[in-house]
Amino acid sequence: MLPTKGAYLYHDPCHSPMKLQDPMKTVKALVGEQVLESKRCCGESGTLGVTRPDISTQIRFRKEDELRRNEAALRAQGVQGNVKILTSCPSCLQGLSRYQDDMSNGLLEADYIVVEMARQILGEQWLPEYVARANAGGIERVLV
Repeated sequence: MLPTKGAYLYHDPCHSPMKLQDPMKTVKALVGEQVLESKRCCGESGTLGVTRPDISTQIRFRKEDELRRNEAALRAQGVQGNVKILTSCPSCLQGLSRYQDDMSNGLLEADYIVVEMARQILGEQWLPEYVARANAGGIERVLV
């Protein structure tokens, strides 16, 4: 289920919504066994990046170091191409997206795990196809 020439990392948010079992067990069931957990806080946690940029920046440096080690581990396993880091948190996604330009010439891409599942199940064009269907009467319009 992995991308043909890429691989996945998973960032479990500090306030993880996955409570019933180990989050990595769930992630592997959803996107495949070959996914590596990327530990450490991303530094975005709600308003942390805005209210305490001094602390957030230090956390960000540590997360970047972790991401570089994660990427090196994947490359050592023979992974080529993009590495996608998946998460389930909007704040984390925003923070993880900021690493994109800092990592291996932009080969790190952040996205929601559900978006990656949609790509795998429905195909690469799932979003434009959905929007086209919705615009063609796929959504009931309610006038008030």
